[in-house]
Amino acid sequence: MGHNIDELVTLFEASPVAVLTGAGISTDSGIPDYRGEGSPPRTPMSISQFTDDPQYRRRFWAGARVGSSRFSAIQPNAGHIALAHLEAAGRINGVITQNVDGLHRRAGSRTVVELHGSGSTIRCVNCDFRTTRNEVLGWFDALNPGYAERHAGAEIAPDGDAAVAETDAVEVPTCPMCGGMLRPDVVYFGETVPPKVFAAAEVLLNEAGALILAGTSLAVNTGVRLVHRAERRGIPVAVINRGPTAVDARADVRLEGGTTEILTELAARLR
Repeated sequence: MGHNIDELVTLFEASPVAVLTGAGISTDSGIPDYRGEGSPPRTPMSISQFTDDPQYRRRFWAGARVGSSRFSAIQPNAGHIALAHLEAAGRINGVITQNVDGLHRRAGSRTVVELHGSGSTIRCVNCDFRTTRNEVLGWFDALNPGYAERHAGAEIAPDGDAAVAETDAVEVPTCPMCGGMLRPDVVYFGETVPPKVFAAAEVLLNEAGALILAGTSLAVNTGVRLVHRAERRGIPVAVINRGPTAVDARADVRLEGGTTEILTELAARLR
């Protein structure tokens, strides 16, 4: 690993580096990866499922509530913290992430572009009222007294929600302003990244001397678009990941391994 870490360190000589992170950076915090080695293949939720199927919404909110107690215990890991330190030291100009878990901000990163939104924010599809996930889960408890306690043993899925079986009688919380449908403020399959969010990611990339991809297989098109942008600018692209990625053949530097260990060593070398 040392030899490749040297190559990675040289990318920081000219100017700050932009970093794009995916699910692999959060696995060491206890959030399973959709596509990593050893994880069962799962299809992430599509927005049409959520909006069109009341049963799906019941399952979603029930799973979100039952999973929340364990999810709230999840903490940023050393990889998240290493990136926060690199930003504080002026070595990276921020983090662009495909994750919706909020762990980069909690680790102390200041400039974070959340391409796929934030799972902790809930909004109304009608009037755009916004509130926190925790507040809506409180409303769930008021509508479904005792439900969370009865299903406390359910297995946790990659998105942090529990796989609960009995949801037919679940009452789904609605918008307190207009009675409309509430949904997480995240980009689901079938939706696109908001243009101003992608523009914020491009700003970081345009000011960077290199792009590092950490813990992403680049199965999502937005990440690939950013790699194309980096290539057009002629800046080097580095990949840190366990398992293959969509851009391995084109990467200037490729490190096979866990983001926690590699980013921690990188931060130590650049201190």
